[in-house]
Amino acid sequence: MKLLNKDIEKDNAGQVTLVPEEAEDMWHTYNLLQVGDSLRASTIRKVQTESTTGSVGSSRVRTTLTLSVEAIDFDSQACQLRVKGTNIEENQYVKMGAYHTIELELNRKFTLAKKCWDSVVLDRIEQACDPAQRADVAAVVMQEGLANVVLVTPAMTLLRAKVEVTIPRKRKGSCSQHEKALERFYEAVMQAILRHINFEVVKCILVASPGFVKDQFYAYVFKEAVRQDNKVLLENRPKFMLVHSSSGHKYSLKEILCDPAVTSRLSDTKAAGEVKALEDFYKMLQHEPDRAFYGIAHVERAADALAIDTLLISDKLFRHQDIQTRSRYVRLVDNVRDNGGNVRIFSSLHVSGEQLTQLSGVAAILRFPIADLSDAEDDSSSGED
Repeated sequence: MKLLNKDIEKDNAGQVTLVPEEAEDMWHTYNLLQVGDSLRASTIRKVQTESTTGSVGSSRVRTTLTLSVEAIDFDSQACQLRVKGTNIEENQYVKMGAYHTIELELNRKFTLAKKCWDSVVLDRIEQACDPAQRADVAAVVMQEGLANVVLVTPAMTLLRAKVEVTIPRKRKGSCSQHEKALERFYEAVMQAILRHINFEVVKCILVASPGFVKDQFYAYVFKEAVRQDNKVLLENRPKFMLVHSSSGHKYSLKEILCDPAVTSRLSDTKAAGEVKALEDFYKMLQHEPDRAFYGIAHVERAADALAIDTLLISDKLFRHQDIQTRSRYVRLVDNVRDNGGNVRIFSSLHVSGEQLTQLSGVAAILRFPIADLSDAEDDSSSGED
């Protein structure tokens, strides 16, 4: 994402002009937009024209509209973002108050104006415009007959291809059907890797499976690469890393990213940091439950006691359409930062973010233990009785 202009007043009202440069920038934009904002962007509108003879024709014209945002629709697989709203600036083709849907396009600038730019939104812009955030990882999570090719970017986990091939069992005295099916399966996975992974961007390709499937697949890929003289695969051989996983399903990605060997290799990626923070939270919950809280009410009380060392919060909570609820989460983040705590905002499109959402979307690791708040609440309610 490229920041062209940033004009924010002392009262936090203002506007920014941005250019989305790649598909992931649409996800960042989706997290910036809220109902009630105004969005100015180039779009195509179907316009009806009447000739002097009275015949009516229609044509499509490119024009720039400013909409008051009413609905936001994001397609996570195609990374497309559509914004629906009413026109709030005079335009020769579109009446004031008329509805229109803008589909934001790559490499076309847009201007977003808000009545209040809070710290979370400004952090998101900084993160989206920082080239150092790009430390992409691809993963092939597989088992016999099933493989998922996944891209892990700093903001999301995208399933790019799912390969399923029926593999017959080995028969006594004859394994040819089994081996032929395995070869077909490995070939399909190799083609999916070549089709969906951009080796210029990706820093590391994790190949994970239970047992020896990953080793057999790795051997097959590079035997084929030598036979076909595939320079792309041969030049990028050092990027491949074999790791163990319990299954070939997408959810195994979390345990792969927890592997210490993988963590050291991916130390500069945001995804690895999120997984480690969640792992630390679960360990704390198991061994010192008084230092691991989740749920907004408990976490807020811990923040008031200046006890939070690390706050884990899902970006899904900041997309809440109720302004008061959203500002409650923003206040919590600001409070923790002001008191020297770390804040990790998890992407709800990552496996770790999905897990955090199941824990209400907000959790905290504390500096010091606090007696269980639910017990304190029970005591106070019984005292009142």
